[in-house]
Order: sequence, then structure tokens, then C-alpha cells
Amino acid sequence: MSNLLEVQNLKKYFETPRGLLHAVDDVSFGIPKGKTLGVVGESGCGKSTLGRVILHLLDSTSGSISFEGEDVTNPGKTKLSELRRKMQIIFQDPYASLNPRMTVTQTIREPLKQTGGLSSGQIYDKVDAVMETVGLASRFAESYPHELDGGRRQRIGIARALAMEPNFIVCDEPVSALDVSIQAQILNLMLDLQQERELTYIFITHDLSVVKYISDDIMVMYLGKMVEKCSSKGLFAEPLHPYTKALLSAVPVPDIHHKKKRVLMTGELTSPINPKPGCRFAARCPHAKELCLKESPVLEEISPGHVVSCHLVREMNH
Repeated sequence: MSNLLEVQNLKKYFETPRGLLHAVDDVSFGIPKGKTLGVVGESGCGKSTLGRVILHLLDSTSGSISFEGEDVTNPGKTKLSELRRKMQIIFQDPYASLNPRMTVTQTIREPLKQTGGLSSGQIYDKVDAVMETVGLASRFAESYPHELDGGRRQRIGIARALAMEPNFIVCDEPVSALDVSIQAQILNLMLDLQQERELTYIFITHDLSVVKYISDDIMVMYLGKMVEKCSSKGLFAEPLHPYTKALLSAVPVPDIHHKKKRVLMTGELTSPINPKPGCRFAARCPHAKELCLKESPVLEEISPGHVVSCHLVREMNH
């Protein structure tokens, strides 16, 4: 299956008074058409920045982005407006990402007006159709965001993204601000839409139970680096990186008799500003050796489709 999106050695550094902050540092992956790549990690690991760089909401520092087999790393103005139609984003907080002065129909209509090419009648028809698709009743057409609950607000965000008929969507923590019961509704809606429209998702989250439910492959990030990536099933069955194991040990199990052994992370978080050579997780890793503090581990394929960046895992498999 060919990849819709290919990212090679992508970097995004920010200048700070103390030096360069390595928000995304040498990340490479591909996503096949119609599949979902889950991106997980703690706050500040660079997952949202990664999504924004891919969508060109932020410029990359270096590396390449290829979309539908074409290099789109530095698109011109015309190419960028074409990409805006094909690539969309659903934000984390539906209240913050919606204009409080716009009604539901105005919000969904806005991107359609910007791109042009449709009559006002066609725009209204499209708005009605997309509202129906995401399960927003027509009685909410003239409502304002503050008059609706979180789930309906997020449906507006999804409708706004779908109005452009994209084939790729970055979902940036789209359910973390919602109640658990509503989370399930939104996730099921996104899965249905993916099947109907053959959508490709990057699903960014810190919630491993959510990412397991929706993702085909999962990438684990730590301080700007990809530390592990494999199929969703493979990651939960056999996590290899010490950081992934610690994350998975914190996922609650709905069984009163099942006592899970927590892997507690101690030590200080390494600074992402001008990081020294060595594994970024070494300061918190219970298995860290001298080599881990001196030399950065390389990503290595341990089994088909399962890549890990860890000296310890490498030693055990050689």
C-alpha cells in the first residue's frame, strides 16, 4: 500500500534566549492512505508541533514532507492553498478554536467562501449536508458555540474540516476536553467518516486507551524524538522501549482482580534546549548505562514494522 504522507528527517527548532529548543528532532515516518497513525507522548514531547509543521502552520527547520507522492516541503502560495483543501486539522479545545461571534452555519461556511468557486446556494447545500454527516441537527444551524455542549462544539470543528473534502486530517487531541461518554461518540463518528471517505488521520493524544481504539500504527515521542513505532496491536502486546513500558503501565485496567505493576519514572526531565548527546530518556530510565548518557541511540527495526531507538533493546537483539 502506498503512503499518502511521507516525512523524512523532519526537524523544528525554536530560538529561545537560552538556545535552540528541539521541539521536533529528526522524525521520519509514512502513513498509508486510509489509515491512522497515533502519536503519543507526554505534554511537551513535540507531537502537536509535528502536526502543525506537516500542515505548514509552522515552517520546518529541515527535513522533507511528501504528500500524494509530491514534495510539499516548501510549497508556494498557489500550492499551499491547494494543500489547505486536502489537509485539515481538528483542534483540541472546540470552544477555543471556534469564533464565538459566528453561528454554526457561518463557521462551516467560512472556509468554503475563502476558497471560492461555489455559488451561495451550493455553499448552503454543502453546509446542510456536512451538518447531517457529523450528526448536527438542523435546529442548531443558527446557534452560537456557547449555546452548545462540548460534544456538539467538536462536531462543528469536524464539520468545518470536512467541508473542504480533505483526504488527510490532523486530529490534535480532539477528545481530551470531552466527557468520556461523549469521547466514544466522537471517536466512532471519526472511524465511520474514515471508512466512508477513505480519510487518513494523524491522531495526536496522551491517552493510550483512546489511541489503541482508533489507530492502525502508533508512534511514541519523547522530547522531540521518535523512540518507538509499530502497529497498535504490536505496541500493546510487546512494548520494547522503557518509556513506552512506563506509559503503558499507567493505563487503567477495568478489572478489580488485575493488579498492574506500575513502572515509575524518577529523575529529572532532560532539557530540550541544546540537548547534549545521549539518549533523551536516560535521566529517567531505570536501565540506563554509561553508553546511554554519552551516545544517542539510533532507530532500528527490531522486527518487521517495529522500530525502536534504545541501546538496551539493541544489545538484547544482537
